[in-house]
Amino acid sequence: MTIAPVQRSTSLGSSSWTDTRLILALEEVVEKELNRHLSVAKEWMPHEFVPWSQGRDFAGVLGGEAWEPAHSKVTPLGRVSLVVNLLTEDNLPSYHHEIATMFGREGAWGTWVHRWTAEEGRHGIAIRDYLLTTRAVDPDELERARMSHMSEGFESDNAHSMLHSVAYVAFQELATRISHRNTGHHSGCALADQLLAKIANDENLHMVFYRNLLKAALEIAPDQAMRAIADVVTDFRMPGHGIPGFERAAAQIALGGVYNLRIHHDDVLQPVLRHLKVMDIAGLGPEGARAQEELGAFLAGLDAQAVKFEERQAAILARRMARQQA
Repeated sequence: MTIAPVQRSTSLGSSSWTDTRLILALEEVVEKELNRHLSVAKEWMPHEFVPWSQGRDFAGVLGGEAWEPAHSKVTPLGRVSLVVNLLTEDNLPSYHHEIATMFGREGAWGTWVHRWTAEEGRHGIAIRDYLLTTRAVDPDELERARMSHMSEGFESDNAHSMLHSVAYVAFQELATRISHRNTGHHSGCALADQLLAKIANDENLHMVFYRNLLKAALEIAPDQAMRAIADVVTDFRMPGHGIPGFERAAAQIALGGVYNLRIHHDDVLQPVLRHLKVMDIAGLGPEGARAQEELGAFLAGLDAQAVKFEERQAAILARRMARQQA
């Protein structure tokens, strides 16, 4: 049974595409991109990246050893970032509900939804197994945070239309890929780096799928797609923003160079926008042209904010270095 997407009225005139029409129009593109994805995706086994021989019982019913920070060689920055990444992945049931409701569960769309969910599911499994086996985190705090975060669920900021949803995941999948990859680099553990590289590769393939789908949407409904892109870029939030203590963790992650304004601008937004040649599209209607102009102005402002962040980051790191040397 297909879950019918909600049809929403828009202000773009009688030529506007409804969600239903767009989903039907893009079905062949989805099938093509799904087949391409399946042809290039490489099987990998999460359990191979977990050092099971290092595992031992925790304090509790089995009478094991209570967790201590010194048990793990993972860096403090790596620990914070790994937990944020894991808790973000934990909300997969809500993410699946969002896209299954929007895109449906039959045909090429439905096949993609389930394949994407299956691939995403192994990310949380692998990270949690690694963290607990290596004693990289306090297991009690991790479980409480999981319960709190998942109990809140997830509601997309981009439910205005299916084009908003497609635009969001095109950027978000790349942002997640960058976050995982940089977390591995800063983890202080070669095995964690290898594991997160595998996860990052999955996320990159997901980004390519949605990016190519967004490119097709720009050809079919350029004004609506441009509006969706502008809305998503100017109001972008990572899906883990509801995690307990997220703002403090995000500040640490930004300062440590895992994910910050400069990375977001240079390594996430710009690569997708350049590939789509968004700023070069001509012949847009009034709404599309306005969205394109808003996007250009926002990117310029974001670049200026990134410069200021880099200046603050350098000053903070310099003060830390001076204190360590004193």
